[in-house]
Amino acid sequence: MLQEISEKELRVRWERAGSREAVLFYTPLCGTCKLAERMLEIVLEAGGTIPVSKININYAPDLTQDWQISSVPALIIFQAGFLVQKQYALHSVVDLQQWLKQ
Repeated sequence: MLQEISEKELRVRWERAGSREAVLFYTPLCGTCKLAERMLEIVLEAGGTIPVSKININYAPDLTQDWQISSVPALIIFQAGFLVQKQYALHSVVDLQQWLKQ
């Protein structure tokens, strides 16, 4: 299960993280978001990936604006305080696993 974090927690991680991390932006009533979360859980169970957490976009307005997130689900990878990649189309477990390799 993906760990839910707050906008404040994510900003702290984002600013101090030396290693790569990912975060899934979602909304609770989004069916595609639920599918994306399930695919990410499968990838994480297989192992060998960077850490992934999730955040409800409704409670992260500043990050949504700063990172120009235009839709959900959105998977963001950041490292050492910088946004590295942003992905909206989460096609398959295999694609996600390759994208999230350590």
